[in-house]
Amino acid sequence: MHGRCSNSVTDAILNGRFKVKAFKKTFDLQNMSEKLKLRWNGHACFEISGSRTIIVDPFLEGNPKATRKKEDVRADIVVVTHGHEDHVGDALYIAKKNNAPIVTMVELAWLLKEKDNSLEIHDINYSGSVSIGKVKITAVPAYHSSSYGGKYAGNPGGMIIEMDGRVLYHAGDTGIFMDMELIGRMYHPEVAMLPIGGHYTMSPKEAAMAVGMIKPQLAIPMHFSTFPPIEQNPEEFKKEVEANSAGKVKIMSIDQTIEV
Repeated sequence: MHGRCSNSVTDAILNGRFKVKAFKKTFDLQNMSEKLKLRWNGHACFEISGSRTIIVDPFLEGNPKATRKKEDVRADIVVVTHGHEDHVGDALYIAKKNNAPIVTMVELAWLLKEKDNSLEIHDINYSGSVSIGKVKITAVPAYHSSSYGGKYAGNPGGMIIEMDGRVLYHAGDTGIFMDMELIGRMYHPEVAMLPIGGHYTMSPKEAAMAVGMIKPQLAIPMHFSTFPPIEQNPEEFKKEVEANSAGKVKIMSIDQTIEV
């Protein structure tokens, strides 16, 4: 046969007498994926629970609105978006107590290592990812600044968190920027946690415009009303979003847990 298949069906395909139609099946990702539990501890701190428990920006001690105690946190992974104290917060304590790795931006990872070299700290940068078990965390840009302990802490970041078939976007502290549209197109986050406090970050109006670019199914406002300079009414954000996009908004109460 000299390597040539003489099967009649194959010959028919090669000669164009038999057409093969592409088979495509659309899957409902919502039904295929597990529900996650999302708890807001105030400011930018969320606990995301599924097959693993992740805490992001654990600013608890010193947070005037938080009631969650750092001693009570159980976490498998600690994520920190940038070096400001209202985001690093209790990350070192929680990581050490739970024997949990920290995931953060490169230069901040170096500074945290200087504080406690015994900890497992993963350093990532924009578009870079780390996988811990079945959890994947990817750094994306944020328009802000970052310092820790009076030292430059590199670039701030937002974090794409993929777990149990779900994709969440924690924007960290940021202003609005056009590449948010690319973040939406690239990662397709179902849930976006966005700062609305103004002064240091986006205001409700800017954050609502960001939702239009990212296109999550659900947007959750954060980083507001913790201190007087960032006092905001989240209802303004909700009104803007739901008037101008297909996305929904959930305004969470501190210590509230929802399923997403």
